[in-house]
Amino acid sequence: MVELGTLIAAPFATRMLADFGADVIKVESLNGGDPLRNWRMMHGDTSLWWYLQSRNKKSLGVDLKSAEGQEVVRRLLRDADVLVENFRPGTLERWGLGWDELHAANPNLTMVRISGYGQTGPYAQRPGFGSVAEAIGGIRHTTGEKHGVPARTGISLGDSLASLHAVIGALLSIVNVKCQGRPGQIVDVALYESVFNLMESSVPEYDLFNHVRERSSGALPGICPSNTYSSKDGRFIVIAGNGDSIYRRLMNAIGRADLATHPAYQNNAGRVAACDEIDGAIEAWTSSLELNEALARLEAAEVPASPIYSVKDIMEDPHYQARDMLLDGVLPDGTKVKFPGVVPKLNDTPGSVEWLGPKIGEHTGEVLAGIGYDAGEIETLKARGVIQ
Repeated sequence: MVELGTLIAAPFATRMLADFGADVIKVESLNGGDPLRNWRMMHGDTSLWWYLQSRNKKSLGVDLKSAEGQEVVRRLLRDADVLVENFRPGTLERWGLGWDELHAANPNLTMVRISGYGQTGPYAQRPGFGSVAEAIGGIRHTTGEKHGVPARTGISLGDSLASLHAVIGALLSIVNVKCQGRPGQIVDVALYESVFNLMESSVPEYDLFNHVRERSSGALPGICPSNTYSSKDGRFIVIAGNGDSIYRRLMNAIGRADLATHPAYQNNAGRVAACDEIDGAIEAWTSSLELNEALARLEAAEVPASPIYSVKDIMEDPHYQARDMLLDGVLPDGTKVKFPGVVPKLNDTPGSVEWLGPKIGEHTGEVLAGIGYDAGEIETLKARGVIQ
């Protein structure tokens, strides 16, 4: 598998596949490599995000703008199963690495193309980032305080959703190649469509009822009770009393048997009509108790609930630890650091972390030797500044 990508969407897709044993060769420019190497919090001269995002990958440093560098990539792709890229549409074509050329040389190649707006359509040439995709994809309109500014979720959600769709598309194409004997195909992943795909039934709701979903703070509109409530010690707790039987257990747990047995509140539609009353009763209860006491009572009543975790809370949680979601890593200078574990869990062929993100061109010699370059050719390319 070859990655021609930077920052988040394409690299995250290949990272997930690399976690499960895919041989991922990340092609990086010679001018600093992937900009993610310098994003957010640094350890020395390298971003911690880089070590996570590029774990289990091999780095090949190539001047993609040179004819010789482009030929290196063409040779690399002759026997590859998958190419994942996230350049603006038309970039690879200008480098002689478009679908027609690559597919002719390797009919089994799957080409996953991630872009802001897709490879076609009137917006195809617009630059696109995850934040913009979240805006045009609809999710920003529904995120935040009810009467406040549309909010970001705090992570690069649009990019990560595109990564997940890219993995799905790649695997679907590979199944067709390996099991059905069909040729490889283009997987066209648009960031905005990856966001839009999560927007549930908002389209038919608008089409039939002219209903527009709006921001709702911590509540789940149309479902009651499901909201965020405050505790006596100033923390927040999410309680999901969505099901009818769960609702009754919740009301009994908070000492409101009258609401548990109220005839009008035995189904969700009746509860939604009286949600202010129900939410008020829950808030009065949670605000009278410290968080841990409220959680203990809800757990005893088998009501789904959770505090809102920060990363500090996650790091201290025994369940995360028990499921290997916090792995030990060692940086090049010997510094020990925790990294997120591998998802999902497979019982027979589980994923693993073999090494953290490499240096630029760390595997160039190994990769080129594997596709037929001899030692002299590799040294010549290095001397000409084509590879690193």
